[in-house]
Amino acid sequence: MSQHPDRIAPHGGILVNRIATLDQRQEFFDQAEVLPRVQLSERSLSDLQMIAIGAFSPLKGFMIEADYRSVVKEMRLSNGLPWSIPITLSVSEAVADTLTEGTRVRLDSPNGEFAGVLELAEKYRYSKEEEAINVYRTDDLKHPGVQVVDKSGPVNLAGEVWLLERELDIRFPQYQIDPAKSRILFKEKGWKTIVGFQTRNPIHRAHEYIQKCALETVDGLFLHPLVGTTKDDDIPADVRMRCYEILLEKYYPKDRVILAINPAAMRYAGPREAIFHALIRKNYGCTHFIVGRDHAGVGDYYGTYDAQYIFEEFEPGELGIVPMKFEHAFYCKLTEQMATTKTSPSTPEQRVHLSGTKVREMLRAGKLPPPQFSRPEVAAELAKAMNIFSYEI
Repeated sequence: MSQHPDRIAPHGGILVNRIATLDQRQEFFDQAEVLPRVQLSERSLSDLQMIAIGAFSPLKGFMIEADYRSVVKEMRLSNGLPWSIPITLSVSEAVADTLTEGTRVRLDSPNGEFAGVLELAEKYRYSKEEEAINVYRTDDLKHPGVQVVDKSGPVNLAGEVWLLERELDIRFPQYQIDPAKSRILFKEKGWKTIVGFQTRNPIHRAHEYIQKCALETVDGLFLHPLVGTTKDDDIPADVRMRCYEILLEKYYPKDRVILAINPAAMRYAGPREAIFHALIRKNYGCTHFIVGRDHAGVGDYYGTYDAQYIFEEFEPGELGIVPMKFEHAFYCKLTEQMATTKTSPSTPEQRVHLSGTKVREMLRAGKLPPPQFSRPEVAAELAKAMNIFSYEI
């Protein structure tokens, strides 16, 4: 690990690096066949990668019990540092019984490949109901985050980890920009203020509006779509990335936007995940973070602006990144432009509300989103990808 004298420090002050050196890799491979094994889920593999590249700084591994319990109850690590989402590796009792604290555990990817090593410090049981209620604000098994908790093993394995190798994401190699690299890019561009934007949906006009509003007050935009595990009915990552490319080619200033992938898995934890997403972007070097309507929400489990209100539970400056809060943007028929209630004189019936959910519903119904929803080129790409019908711009 090394100190980073950047304009915004990583969370906790140091950018973590848990990618094995060549010598460490050789040592781990020499032990590979004798180490006990744990097979990771897609989400756990993503967490391993995020820890290793420093995106989850200051975490060096899966949470020990003291940190886990403090995060679930207080949204803080045991040392008091803000952190809102538990990062854990859960296994069955049968698997846990084969492992000994103080030893190494081989971590295999979902397809059985040697991915990393866990220095097992603790094994501990936890309450799934308590985690669900505190983190997701519900224990409803219809909630995708609660489903993951419910299906997880009853024992958490804790300890520092090593990722064997930071492999290139073959889907988006040019957009794999890890925190150490993004910080360098920001410095090279001379950006002193950078706003991060999180999305798991295809970009639509409301997104574009709030991003450009933010760009009026900062030096650069870090467009950072999540490409890790999402719900089955979410638009695939490759389709979303192509939509971002199309939009950036024509509608954004080329020298003020960086597009990069966020390899994290989606939790759908609403307000808590908004804090989590902000801290991740802080580690990438962002000074600001956009928080819009129902950030990281799903269904009707969270209030429209709960993800904004939760930032008020921390003292100013405590998170180390500035939330930029935006109201729900809509297309105003009266002024014929994007707006919010803060800027539009329109009545409710004169507003066209946009959302990723509505875009998906229209596409599945065989309808092309109108220009008020999506740029025509983006709408055509979505329709093409979903094999609904051919459409010419």
